[in-house]
Amino acid sequence: MSMLDRVTGRTSPNGNGAAPLEGVLTDLSQLRRRTPWETVQLARNVKRPHALDVINRVFTNFQELHGDRQFRDDPAIVAGIGLLDGKPVAVIGQQKGSTTEENIERNFGMAHPEGYRKALRVMQLAEKFGLPIVTLVDTSGAYPGPEAEERGQHEAIARNVLEMTRLRAPIVVIILGEGGSGGALALAIGDVVIALENAIYSVISPEGAAAILWRTNAEAERAATALKLTSFDLLQLGVIDGIIAEPPDGAQADHEETAKRIAEGIRAQLERLTRVPIDDLLALRYERFRKIGVHQEPEGAATPPKRPWWRRALGR
Repeated sequence: MSMLDRVTGRTSPNGNGAAPLEGVLTDLSQLRRRTPWETVQLARNVKRPHALDVINRVFTNFQELHGDRQFRDDPAIVAGIGLLDGKPVAVIGQQKGSTTEENIERNFGMAHPEGYRKALRVMQLAEKFGLPIVTLVDTSGAYPGPEAEERGQHEAIARNVLEMTRLRAPIVVIILGEGGSGGALALAIGDVVIALENAIYSVISPEGAAAILWRTNAEAERAATALKLTSFDLLQLGVIDGIIAEPPDGAQADHEETAKRIAEGIRAQLERLTRVPIDDLLALRYERFRKIGVHQEPEGAATPPKRPWWRRALGR
């Protein structure tokens, strides 16, 4: 049983020490398995519900807030306050478009640094007024253009990651479609991270990985398999905590049903997280990310060579 389960009093019905999250799936046998490349194509489908599609169906009286108070408003990030069952919640999402024109307007969901600073401003506002935070992740990555770098893209992403680790508010992260690189991570530091069934989450796109490893985009399908980017892989690796099942034909086929399932997942997680004392929640959030990627050498593995004295000195 995890520390969060012990704090909230949840117990495992199966006696295996892992109580399943309410409102989401943790049993992979209940879902249809697709190849990683098929999942990538579904995650990128322009007809999938985007952040505003979910916000308008899950939350009521959503009041969008604009601007970072430094440079401009970034339309790739939607942020504001809405009501969930009559209770105020801060909602931040990466907004793609459903048409070419809308994608151009929203910069294909790729935020500039001012977008991340706007998101952080709203999250800090939520912390100030004691509101829980829900983030909706859906981007191929942060905007890589020179103007974004000139305005501090790397610092804005790093600042969000730093501040989200210590925000004194419950944070639920939902990966809607693509969760690409640092552009996604800047909104994905939470107490619970949940992905839609056909969402992907990776440090790099399959095309980018293929270009680096095999020097050709033609190997993108091979890279998708190697990256372990599907929700099934992510759950097994402990990167995410649960999966929201999509309608049989995918989220793009039924926005209403998909939003209903997302709402159920958010309600269940917020109800659980808001019962945890905030100091315990911060400690658990830290622990959650520290344990990702832990590797244990098999018994009998060769002992690594002793480092030279100067390397040991630098390490100290």
